[in-house]
Amino acid sequence: MRLNNPLLLTILLSTSTTNVTPFTLTMGTGNTFGRTFRISTWGESHGGGVGVTLDGCPPRLPLTRDEIQVDLDRRRPGQSRITTPRNEADSVEILSGITPDDRTTGTPIAMLVRNKDQRSSDYLDNDMKVAYRPSHADATYDAKYGVRAVAGGGRSSARETIGRVAAGAVARKILSLYNGIEVLAYVSKVQDIGSNVNDDTFTMADVDANIVRCPDEAAAELMLARID
Repeated sequence: MRLNNPLLLTILLSTSTTNVTPFTLTMGTGNTFGRTFRISTWGESHGGGVGVTLDGCPPRLPLTRDEIQVDLDRRRPGQSRITTPRNEADSVEILSGITPDDRTTGTPIAMLVRNKDQRSSDYLDNDMKVAYRPSHADATYDAKYGVRAVAGGGRSSARETIGRVAAGAVARKILSLYNGIEVLAYVSKVQDIGSNVNDDTFTMADVDANIVRCPDEAAAELMLARID
C-alpha cells in the first residue's frame, strides 16, 4: 500500500509509544515569494555566497548582466559612512537562464554573488557572541527558529536582500519593456524628519544625489544629521 504524505504524517503523529518525546515542530523560514514570477533566495552572510533562483521570467527578454549589476551596485555595502563598512564588490554571476547573446530562455535564472569580505572574528572575539546586536533580526530569528549565526547573522543578515535586488532588476526590466512602468523609490522619512517630494517628477538621479537617498536635499541634510 502506498501512503501519501498527509496520511503518513497523521499515522506517525497518532502512534502511541513510550519512546517518543513530545516536541514542537517549527517549519523553516519562507524563502520563496510570488506565483507567476517566483523567486527563491538562498545563502548566508558568512557563507560562500548569496543568491536567487528566479522562475517565471518570459523567454526572449533582452537582459544583460550589467543591467542587474546597476541595482546591486546601488545596494552595495561600504558606499558611505551610514552603511556597513564591509567591503564587497557584489559582482553578480548569472549561472543559468540566459543565452550567450543575452536573451532569457524562459527557464529558471540562477544568480550568485560570492562573499569576499566576511570576517567572522569581528563577531566572535568580543561580547557579540553572548549578546544580540541592538535592533538586529538575529534576535527574532533565534527566538522563532532556535538558530543563531553569531558571525554575520546568517539568513537574518541584510546580505539576504541581494537576491531580492537581483530578481527585482529583472522585474524592473519586464515592467519597463512590456508595460512602460518605471519603478522608483526613496527615503521619505527618518524618525520624525519628513520630506517634501513631488512623486510625479523626481528621478533616480535625484534619489542618488545624496547618501541618504532622499530627493529633498534640505530634508536629506537633516536626516543625515539625525543618523550621525
